[in-house]
Amino acid sequence: MLKRWVLAAGVATSFLTRLPVPAACHTPAPEDLRRAAAFFPLVGALVGAITAGVVVLGAHFWPTWLAVILALAVEARLTGAFHEDAVGDAFDAFGGGFTRERVLEILKDSRLGSYGVLALVLALALRAGATATLPEERLVPAIVCAAALGRWFGVVFLWRCPTIPERAALSRDLGGVGAREVAIGGLFAGGTLAWLGVHAPVAALCALVVGIAACAWASAYVRRRIGGVTGDAIGTLTYAVQVATLLAASARVP
Repeated sequence: MLKRWVLAAGVATSFLTRLPVPAACHTPAPEDLRRAAAFFPLVGALVGAITAGVVVLGAHFWPTWLAVILALAVEARLTGAFHEDAVGDAFDAFGGGFTRERVLEILKDSRLGSYGVLALVLALALRAGATATLPEERLVPAIVCAAALGRWFGVVFLWRCPTIPERAALSRDLGGVGAREVAIGGLFAGGTLAWLGVHAPVAALCALVVGIAACAWASAYVRRRIGGVTGDAIGTLTYAVQVATLLAASARVP
């Protein structure tokens, strides 16, 4: 059983990043993929730690804003711009599609339209701006927490909302995610949230509340629009919670 959980951790790493993992992790069985969801926040924390490390190191040589842009470029290479791609596709589809069929049709199209481009540019600008203005003592915990918490709420979203059966996508195989995966992932995400809370308790609380509200709203929205969740919707919620956490941590709260 322990071997299955170790495999699941490798599958999560393979799913969310371009980091090298054993070949078996690239072709998981559906049950291994579902089990891997428990490790999404942990992998997110790892990605966040690498991003934060690049910011801290880069700030010794360049202004903070430039170090942040460099860090986001490194992260995009590390993750394959996984969630950024989801943001662009989701905004194109839900912004430009007025029927369920049209939304699903646009989601299959790899080209970006005006909604997707604008959403992606604004999302990146908000994330970069919030990260660049983080107080020094909050920088690392905020980046790590945002990455882990966003991915955990993505798992919660998947747990609370049915996947679309006719969509031949990985999100369909992840549709069996249960309370066990949510709980385990919550422990990883909760640890990073507590770390941020030590430095900015109000920011940590705000991030949690916004994440809960965003997940509830997104679940209701996709149910109404297309009857269930897709991978792009999950990725967009993940990115939104990540940006919201960074905005909360960088806010000038007394």
